[in-house]
Amino acid sequence: MSEQAIAAARSCVETMYGKEFLSPKPRQYTTKSKGAQEAHEAIRPAGSTFRTPKETGLSGRELAVYDLIWKRTVACQMADARQTQITVGLQVEDAGFRSSGKRIDFPGFLRAYVEGSDDPDAALEDQEVILPPLKVGDRPNCTNIEAIGHETQPPARYTEASLVKTLESEGIGRPSTYASIIGTIIDRGYANLVNNALVPTFTAFAVTALLEEHFPDLVDTSFTSRMEQTLDDIATGEVKWLPYLRQFYSGDKGLETLVKERENQIDGTKARTVELEDLDAKVRIGKFGPYIEAQNGNGVVTASIPKDLTPSDLDPETVEVLLRQKTEGPEELGRHPEIGELIYVKIGTYGPYVQLGEKSDENPKPKMASLPKGVTPENVTLDMAVGLLALPRTLGVHPATNGKIQASLGRFGPYVVHDQGKEGKDYRSLKASDNVLTISLERALELLAEPKKGRKTSTTKSKAALRELGVHPDDGEPINIYEGPYGVYIKHNKTNVGLPEGQAVEDMTLSTALKLLASKTSSGKSTRKSSAASTKGKSTAKSSTTTAKKKTTTRTSSSRKTTATSSKAKT
Repeated sequence: MSEQAIAAARSCVETMYGKEFLSPKPRQYTTKSKGAQEAHEAIRPAGSTFRTPKETGLSGRELAVYDLIWKRTVACQMADARQTQITVGLQVEDAGFRSSGKRIDFPGFLRAYVEGSDDPDAALEDQEVILPPLKVGDRPNCTNIEAIGHETQPPARYTEASLVKTLESEGIGRPSTYASIIGTIIDRGYANLVNNALVPTFTAFAVTALLEEHFPDLVDTSFTSRMEQTLDDIATGEVKWLPYLRQFYSGDKGLETLVKERENQIDGTKARTVELEDLDAKVRIGKFGPYIEAQNGNGVVTASIPKDLTPSDLDPETVEVLLRQKTEGPEELGRHPEIGELIYVKIGTYGPYVQLGEKSDENPKPKMASLPKGVTPENVTLDMAVGLLALPRTLGVHPATNGKIQASLGRFGPYVVHDQGKEGKDYRSLKASDNVLTISLERALELLAEPKKGRKTSTTKSKAALRELGVHPDDGEPINIYEGPYGVYIKHNKTNVGLPEGQAVEDMTLSTALKLLASKTSSGKSTRKSSAASTKGKSTAKSSTTTAKKKTTTRTSSSRKTTATSSKAKT
């Protein structure tokens, strides 16, 4: 943090809590990561004085974010908390029991974290665990003992945040590259983001096994960390980049040498096979995704694995279902009551679905419908399948627009849609209690009347102006002064301009506001004009360069080679 922020935080602590709550000397934090590129100050309340969360006038999520930032900033300049930890041991024959207590002797920085509660002192007391007065030799009366089992849970999957933390601790990557690293492993199908967890795919297992067997050094975390350090040394000029890259690629143990040595040793079939325990079948990676391969009599049968099925979810029962569907055909639910065609339950690449009729030359694209989330093939009924195949279902017309309202099932779940003609379509997701097959027109109208999630409304319209200056002489539109998250500003139509420093709201006049708005508009035009002129200049320069290249085509090969090498070195 800047000196201004530290001074503001310490002033806030002294004013609100007293000098005893200040740290003995100002605290200045530095990053723990050697490779972090810190180009800006920490996120903190703006200005040389900090407003408390209550004084901001914010609400909802904006208030919650500011409250978090304010508490963290103020607490970092507060004194340490002093606590007394008490542990009591109870011995009952051969069994030992232990209980821990905590007493807060001086709250220190903890006081900032209960700011805003109805009773801060009570909130601090709630953090204490007070044990009854005991002394050595006391014999408490035991009224009941209950044995509670505890099972060790496997480590949680990586989230984006925990993966970044691990990469940072291993010295891999930089803050500016973490987002691209996570984006790459998702885009290339090495992991799926499921409920904020990064779940590895079959492709990830196959690629990792191949690299660990044939190129172990390249996927070792210490190798990546050393490379990052070398790249930093190249950036500071301590290491020459060309010798390093030449050694890395074409050296005795370089990448090119390793590939040539291993290209005849890598078994393609083994490389695209994923070994999973407790499975008689084999999982292979094909052109169109992972699939199961198993022996069936004297032949081999294969079945595609749904894309949302992860390696941890593939058990013997699931394998049996997928293979049975391939060998015996899909399960028949019955015949459609109106059409008379058979309805089947199938499991495809994108999960389970129902299908009307069989695929044939006369019916190359039979109608299909995915099962709703939470519905498994085992509990699908004929009536449910008929309803799903009838989607989208027309519920009626909107009383205000006469536009058609339909219910259907999409990629993100069940929804209702209102066709507004030229204005487009208005969608709303169904709630957990709604059923896409039975939802009524009245309920659909209720959902459509609700505002869309995430849609931002204009804060200017919803709050009153601090002061009304008058109307603009050109168009008659009002010119008002508002207070926003970044300070006080003047607004006319879509043009906003902040008040000059030291300018009071009460002293602002209409004529001064008109000048400020005019300067804002003219500066925007001149910027665009300069930008266009710059672009034109670049085009002219490019044309000149092209002409120069044409005139120098009589150079010798050696000259061109020298020039190219020089340009490359500069690059």
